[in-house]
Amino acid sequence: MSPNRRKFLWEAGGGLAGIALSQMMAAAAERKPGPHFAPKAKNIIMIFLPGGISAIDTFDYKPELEKHHGKATTGANTITPFFGKPGTLMKSPWTFRQRGQTGKYVSDLVPNLASLTDDLTFLHSMVARSNAHGPALFQMSTGFIFQGFPSIGSWISYGLGSENQNLPSFVVLPDRRGLPPCGVANWGNGFLPAAHQGVIFGDQKEPIADIQPPSQVSEKAQAASYDLLTQLNEDHLKLNPGEDALVARIKSYEMAARMQISAPEVTDIGGESEATREMYGLHDPVTRDYGYNCLLARRLVEKGVRCVQMYNGGHFGAPRVNWDGHEDLRANHSKMAAVLDKPTAALIRDLKQRGMLKDTLVVFTTEFGRLPISEGLGEGGRDHNPEGYTSFFVGAGVKPGMSYGATDELGYKASESPVTVYDFHATILHLLGLDHKDLNWYHNGIRRRLTDVHGYVIKPVLA
Repeated sequence: MSPNRRKFLWEAGGGLAGIALSQMMAAAAERKPGPHFAPKAKNIIMIFLPGGISAIDTFDYKPELEKHHGKATTGANTITPFFGKPGTLMKSPWTFRQRGQTGKYVSDLVPNLASLTDDLTFLHSMVARSNAHGPALFQMSTGFIFQGFPSIGSWISYGLGSENQNLPSFVVLPDRRGLPPCGVANWGNGFLPAAHQGVIFGDQKEPIADIQPPSQVSEKAQAASYDLLTQLNEDHLKLNPGEDALVARIKSYEMAARMQISAPEVTDIGGESEATREMYGLHDPVTRDYGYNCLLARRLVEKGVRCVQMYNGGHFGAPRVNWDGHEDLRANHSKMAAVLDKPTAALIRDLKQRGMLKDTLVVFTTEFGRLPISEGLGEGGRDHNPEGYTSFFVGAGVKPGMSYGATDELGYKASESPVTVYDFHATILHLLGLDHKDLNWYHNGIRRRLTDVHGYVIKPVLA
């Protein structure tokens, strides 16, 4: 090879390595959306409970807690809390009863969800990497305990694209009472193209902020401004090819124009029956806002939105509006469950009766669980516990009425078939027809993926 040719190759991209790198980056950028193999689920609804709902007070029955209530943990069995002083073992304030054909014990805290246990697929041995809210929440949202990585919804959007070109592929429905810690970073696109970030839908009055033009702007003037903007963007893009932010912005403007018609249609629940409104709790001020989100999630999936992420709880200021029951677990969880239980069960029933569960996967999860001991910060509170907690699936591709994994007799640590968040994410992607190892993006010298370098599909739960 001549010196001039070597010089050209080096300056053009760092020699052969640079050429290979540019080809890999181009291949990643040009990936056509679509599953790697036949999916079990085409759409997903993810319900996230910030703060950490207690498994041992809901779905993970531990009679040994009742037997040893009030006793201290000592020696090698001492349980150390994240906050405060070690307390004594504390039984659940709620009664557990056997439910459905499976006879599974579920507490009276969530009676409506308890009636659906034959449809649910429980994962009782979840473990998280952190016992702090921010990192644990980030891991469940993005696969990493640090900020800056793409959310699972963004990965799904990137991997599968959209079924409806008039609506976003990834929609987020936050709790009306406040955002979770770190806010929009929980559904951000990270280093993936900006088009894959979550789009927040608000309440019925204004489902999407600033989507409609000001009243003083005529349709003709708006159309003329769009035409001018399109021309300017195209000219700029020709001078700056491959500029992802500009391409995403152009697409967002195009999507916004289409959503001026499509968004009001999907968010207007005027055509829903009175029975449906009652089922979702829309007449009760306690359940109205979250119930509307659950109903909207169903409507969005019906219209082809690929991924809907809902939050139940979020505000960590004063007063705390989430599942972080440090001071008084009974009061905290009773208040939160009153909002959660009826609408969530309604969503599952509604999807089932419409035949939508054959194509839709519903995921119910949180950031970590709660300890089996009382907490020194208050009377009858529970501290954070990332060592063992419960999530569940329902719908396309999973075995209904199944419980997988287990925690020890006190509900402290996963003792049987531990499930990491990486395994959890790998299984979700698998159900959507995506191989978690092959769904990746080259970034800063590393081929990144949702599951980092970990994760196994939980095959026993697959139908």
